[in-house]
Amino acid sequence: MAYKITDACLSCGSCESACPVGAISEGADKYEIAEDACISCGSCANECPADAIEAD
Repeated sequence: MAYKITDACLSCGSCESACPVGAISEGADKYEIAEDACISCGSCANECPADAIEAD
């Protein structure tokens, strides 16, 4: 079960630095998680100040 970044994303980058496998990158409007690379550890969700990351 990969995680997903919702439209509540503030584009702060906290999640990108928290990801141990580098599955998060900056997208056009918000950060994005590569589903095939996500290991579902939840590190990104724990760091998000906007609670914009949820399990898919």
